[in-house]
Amino acid sequence: MKNRETSMVIENASIVTPAGVLRDASVKIVDGVIAEIGSKLEGPGPRIDAGGMYLLPGIIDLHSDAIETEIQPRPGVLFPLNMVILEMDKKVAAAGVTTLYHAICFIDGGGWVRDREQANSVIREISRLAPQLNIRTKIHVRFDILGEKTVPYVDKLLDEGKVQLFSVMDHRPGQGQLREKTPENFKQLGLSPGNLDQFAGISLRTDYVRRLVERCHASGIPVASHDDDTEEKLNAIQQMGIAISEFPVTMEAAASAARRGMYVCFGSPNVVRGVSNSGNLSAREAIMAGFGDILCSDYVPMSMIHAVFILEKAGMPIYQAVNMVSLNPARAAGISGYTGSIETGKKADLIIVELLPEGPKVLKTFVEGREIYSTYCPPSGPTAQRSV
Repeated sequence: MKNRETSMVIENASIVTPAGVLRDASVKIVDGVIAEIGSKLEGPGPRIDAGGMYLLPGIIDLHSDAIETEIQPRPGVLFPLNMVILEMDKKVAAAGVTTLYHAICFIDGGGWVRDREQANSVIREISRLAPQLNIRTKIHVRFDILGEKTVPYVDKLLDEGKVQLFSVMDHRPGQGQLREKTPENFKQLGLSPGNLDQFAGISLRTDYVRRLVERCHASGIPVASHDDDTEEKLNAIQQMGIAISEFPVTMEAAASAARRGMYVCFGSPNVVRGVSNSGNLSAREAIMAGFGDILCSDYVPMSMIHAVFILEKAGMPIYQAVNMVSLNPARAAGISGYTGSIETGKKADLIIVELLPEGPKVLKTFVEGREIYSTYCPPSGPTAQRSV
């Protein structure tokens, strides 16, 4: 990060820590790191009056495929990758995201940006531009188990250290997320009912799938499973050492994953809308039943901060809801040693949030103490305060 102030204090904040809320508190930042948390802290450099509003850890989004619709907002309309990546960086910063895992999907015959050649190009361009971006940007490779032809591409990306999160998925119609064998579901994979039988012997236990997962484990790359729906599948992924269950499609699957000690991840659009767009499990219901640890944006980054306060309104303590978009994903991804919570010694990835009648509004976003987004003027008078 460039041009960072050596010291700064954010004061008069309602600071959400992993275990509660500190009112009228301050955070001192030195060289991009949280140096002290307390009351009425002093220090050289700028002072930012939060006006009593929330100071949260920056949002960590483990799974965002929003870049797909940024690249191709309408059928046949494609925008340049470099433009999309640079502009999306600004949009997610405004949504309070400070660490983003672009979820890039490899599906043989899937067309669109999920074709292996295009997916590979997207990953390489994100990796090339990452040092220029404001937020911390990482790659989440989504690997469909039918994609044997994509294996050489994934192997090369792993060889080059371009993968920070890996997930395995099976999008065959008739199970998982696509429980109905509709024409639309077959079209998504470029399949037809007549050629589905050729993949009948492929499973999580197929050699090339297991080898990729083992490669990730050996390199310290966390691995997730996608759309878990049966005990048999959960048994298989647990035996493979997979620790993250993304988007379980039934309450029973979510409960089973939670009992097994896995991180259970849901999409924040599901929480905001109250329903799954594919007619599966309501994330809000599963989380309030105790079967959810992580929220990701899935395909709508702006929904994450709103999901936090929807859960708080439903009865979840605010710090627990915040942990679902910060500390818990950081732990699952293996990055909690330096980010994911407001604690001394961690990088100052922070957001100031105002709670309006219409919902939360991100006013400032900081990555390692550097302000990368702002739409906020501090209170002007000595007693001015905008409370939460």
